[in-house]
Amino acid sequence: MAETPGTWLIERGIGETRAALVHNDSIIAARLAWPGELAAGAVVEGVLASRASGSARGTVRLDGGEELLVDRLPKSASEGAPIRILIHRARIDEGTRSKRAQGRPTDAPLRPAPTLEERLKGEGDEVRIVPRFPVTGWSELIAEAFERQVTFDGGALHLSPTPAMTLIDIDGTLPPRALALAAVPAIAASLMRLDIGGSIGIDFPTLQDKADRRAVDAALEQALQGFAHERTAMNGFGFVQIVARMEGPSILHRVTRHRLAAAARLLLRRAEHVADPGAILLTVHPALQARLKAEWIGELARRTGREIRIGVDPALAPEAGMAQAVPL
Repeated sequence: MAETPGTWLIERGIGETRAALVHNDSIIAARLAWPGELAAGAVVEGVLASRASGSARGTVRLDGGEELLVDRLPKSASEGAPIRILIHRARIDEGTRSKRAQGRPTDAPLRPAPTLEERLKGEGDEVRIVPRFPVTGWSELIAEAFERQVTFDGGALHLSPTPAMTLIDIDGTLPPRALALAAVPAIAASLMRLDIGGSIGIDFPTLQDKADRRAVDAALEQALQGFAHERTAMNGFGFVQIVARMEGPSILHRVTRHRLAAAARLLLRRAEHVADPGAILLTVHPALQARLKAEWIGELARRTGREIRIGVDPALAPEAGMAQAVPL
């Protein structure tokens, strides 16, 4: 049974927590959290590692060695002194580099980051824990992130998380105005489904006629209702920039930078819900086998009450993996 918009469904999976907003038997928005991450809302302690003279900005080093960017430093804060920081943006891995987590000084007590469930409730949404989403589509959503491509009738979006922004390029065989308008619903859906925020650049086909550009702007305005953002009008080269809140990595960022880690978690989700009787056989590429943590396999055995076997097949794609029941 599909849920009405506004109720988030949460799966507490192995190695990750997933949230999906379901409407008309489709996932229209999604969130993803991996345990152990330094996420927005956490209050941590470290030492002020560096600070430019006269600047309110600097870096803080945590006990584990991770460095954070901080602002609003008081004048009294000196290098080497302990300091407590409220995290307002988690680290984001893009391509071959990482944007460090960001925070600012606080007197609040130390605390872990809110869980995904707590964050959604804090945003005023209803939340319900389910053993499994009542609709299909999660694997397809992750596949879009793996492929960095979303197809629509007449064309496709190509998604690229770069250090500067997430870029969306539009490709297709329709005439430019028709292609641009056809892409708008897919763009709006992808931003929600893949939890994309921050700076977003959309490269539409070049439209010479100002009336055509205004038509696309109007379509974007309508499609993005309910998605908190600021947006530029389309320029003469077909480019539109969107800026939205971003507290951590999008699903697109996670899957692009950590493909095997994401693939391992997806395989465990499939294995957890194998219906046929017998032991569960995971058949994987050696590279994927290395990402299957022993505690995850133990948790899979506990949840399913079954023997877990792992088979290796170098012919499989590294991100691919199969879960099936086999005779005991």
